[in-house]
Amino acid sequence: MEYSTQLVVLQWIGTLFGVVQVLLARQNNIHNYLFGIIAILISIWVLYQSQLYADILLNMYYLVMSIYGWFYWKMGKQKQEAPISYSTGKEHGIAIGIVVGCFILMAYWLGQHTDSDVPYWDAVVCAFAWAGMWLMAKRKIENWVYLNISNIMSIPLLIYKELYIYAGLTAFLFTVAISGYIKWKKIIDKKSNETYAGA
Repeated sequence: MEYSTQLVVLQWIGTLFGVVQVLLARQNNIHNYLFGIIAILISIWVLYQSQLYADILLNMYYLVMSIYGWFYWKMGKQKQEAPISYSTGKEHGIAIGIVVGCFILMAYWLGQHTDSDVPYWDAVVCAFAWAGMWLMAKRKIENWVYLNISNIMSIPLLIYKELYIYAGLTAFLFTVAISGYIKWKKIIDKKSNETYAGA
């Protein structure tokens, strides 16, 4: 099998696992992390071949956050399943801090120490995704907002790098993230109404 064909096949396999992962996340299903981990490992290899180094680091971070999120969703702080909720002011601050800090570090590293031809573009995609994954692991509804900011900027970057399958996956993820936000909001509202009714 030719090298370019291998990359296309790997993109399709990674895309399949990625689609299942995001659909399970939308359904608030903890098993989304299992499919996500497989998709992440495949993506790391493909991105390495495409010289998207910030995205490789991003996927390594995804891997750590997936493992953390898997345990957090299952156990939470009170050793019971963590509920979906809105971010606190402190959590908003941390998320913004992740965006700013990640962008500065990634832009410097990519611009000064790699052969990336899109250091700032790659860095900003990475920064919002890092914050989004942290919020996802915490089961915060705002994760969908941060992830979609990353998605909308990632699509043209992937097209530029001729990773058309991943660009298509990212466009799909963008639409799922919108519906995911709506679904999670309904879950929060339902629990709030149940709590109010039982008070």
